[in-house]
Amino acid sequence: MKNYKVILAYDGGRYNGWQKQGNTENTIQARLERIVSEIAGAETEVFGSGRTDAGTHATGQAANFHIDWQGTPEELLSTLNSRLPEDIAGLSIAEVPPRFHSRLNAKAKTYVYTIWNSEQPPVFLRKYAFWCKKPLDREKMEEAAKAFLGEHDFKAFCANKRMKKTTVRRIDAIRFLYDGEKTEIHFTGNGFLYQMVRILTGTLIEVGEGRRQPEDMTAVLQAESREAAGFTAPSHGLCLREVYYH
Repeated sequence: MKNYKVILAYDGGRYNGWQKQGNTENTIQARLERIVSEIAGAETEVFGSGRTDAGTHATGQAANFHIDWQGTPEELLSTLNSRLPEDIAGLSIAEVPPRFHSRLNAKAKTYVYTIWNSEQPPVFLRKYAFWCKKPLDREKMEEAAKAFLGEHDFKAFCANKRMKKTTVRRIDAIRFLYDGEKTEIHFTGNGFLYQMVRILTGTLIEVGEGRRQPEDMTAVLQAESREAAGFTAPSHGLCLREVYYH
């Protein structure tokens, strides 16, 4: 058995998230496992670096699986892509050590949230960007984001109120990229809680709209209560950009 790491891109618009579920086959993981199992001729589990929400996209999701494959990695990638639906693609594949695990060995991830800030709708980005009609104060949003850098308890930014494990995470960088009406917020950190990036984004949007002030962010963190943070930005604006292993 060889262990392969595959980098995936997918449009999550029609899927119920990454993680397989007992009541539906309509998840990225379930689709992949069915196809990889067909290629392997045996039931094969596919492990992802993390769970993306229903409707969330990826351009750099990492996954791994063990398979008895006699061909080259390139041939495996070609075989995989020939069977995948048009909204999921394998970008690259490589053999990795037997004990490699895409989630357990991940060191950091970058998520990108895209906002379209204009009175006119984002016709061609409507499935990949959140439309904000009200003008956003970019400087205040960038100032507010500084409060989230470093290691903090992000309990206020976790949608799972029954979370029993630690809610402490480290954010290494938050970068804002602007292109006309489009704003991309790049979040890089060692791990993210359930809907954390979407709640962080919603809170920053509220700052940009003047409903909150940048200096309020420390108090939001210290409250450790979901009710203290902003709204949850929609899933279709979020994309898992890259997973880092070194």
